[in-house]
Amino acid sequence: MNIQIIVADNHHDKCFRELVNQPVTALRDVTQQQADALRDAFGINTIADLADLKVVKWARAIRTMASAEAEPREAVAKETLLDDAVEMTFPASDPVSVASSITRIEVPPEKVDASSDHQNAAAIEANNEQVVGCRALGPGGEKTAGAA
Repeated sequence: MNIQIIVADNHHDKCFRELVNQPVTALRDVTQQQADALRDAFGINTIADLADLKVVKWARAIRTMASAEAEPREAVAKETLLDDAVEMTFPASDPVSVASSITRIEVPPEKVDASSDHQNAAAIEANNEQVVGCRALGPGGEKTAGAA
């Protein structure tokens, strides 16, 4: 580490063992007013006192753990659902047009009819026939005429 960039000019000739016992004004850009405020607020007189300050250690630990912490699963799930919804609305990966007249090529996904593609579709249809008196769906699962 280039010590000259972190200590004041009048402390460049000191080794680390000497610097640790110097006043905090030995650190570059720490003014006497700031050093007085640190002394009054936390009892800090030397660089060692500043390094040993409990709240500084806690703050460093929190910052370190925050960078390693995984996002909550709920937040990731919400973000994924939101990304998928936005992608379906505004596709970012539209293919490059092959001709100037073609600006978008899209093949809609195959969709199933939810009323007939249900694991209990037969039981539901039997109940409909018993209650209503007729089938709501035709033999192939399509809606019959007059069915709601």
